[in-house]
Amino acid sequence: MPSRKIVSENQQRMEKALEFLQSELRGIRTGRASPGLVENLKVDYYGSPTPLKQLATIAVPQVDMIVIKPFDPSSLKEIDRAIKSSELSIAPLPDGKIIRLNVPPLSEERRQQLVNQVKRMAEQTKVSVRNIRREANKQLEQEQKAKTITEDELEKSKKDIDNITKEITEKIDLVLKAKSQEIMLD
Repeated sequence: MPSRKIVSENQQRMEKALEFLQSELRGIRTGRASPGLVENLKVDYYGSPTPLKQLATIAVPQVDMIVIKPFDPSSLKEIDRAIKSSELSIAPLPDGKIIRLNVPPLSEERRQQLVNQVKRMAEQTKVSVRNIRREANKQLEQEQKAKTITEDELEKSKKDIDNITKEITEKIDLVLKAKSQEIMLD
């Protein structure tokens, strides 16, 4: 396999790890209401776990309220049950055809817990990125041993992988800093 292809494939894997972190962080609660808090919540809909965003419209009419309007009114009870059993710690208020979620402000202690949780998630993503780097370097070394790439290509590709790893790690740090500030300031 050409060294450029190995570098590009592993860069894509690292970027996917970053994207996954960003999507996971959308579900972390801040003091503000956000559709990201509930949109990926799994609801038991006719026996299969379905993301809430596929079952309802999610709106934020106020800074501290989320309104969920199911496409199918019969799914209201399942949505209510899914919210109650989630880790959101927000009591749903069903109102016939919609569910309201009042998002209370966070205590300082809870904010600190959330920041620590976000830091752990970012660190796990960094570990994933470093593992991808290690695998890419192994692949490159195998290609060099098999004489499909030269020693110079091996060294250049390893530098490229290291630069990409550094770049992705810096982006992870920026995402972590932004989310931590969002949690502490709201």
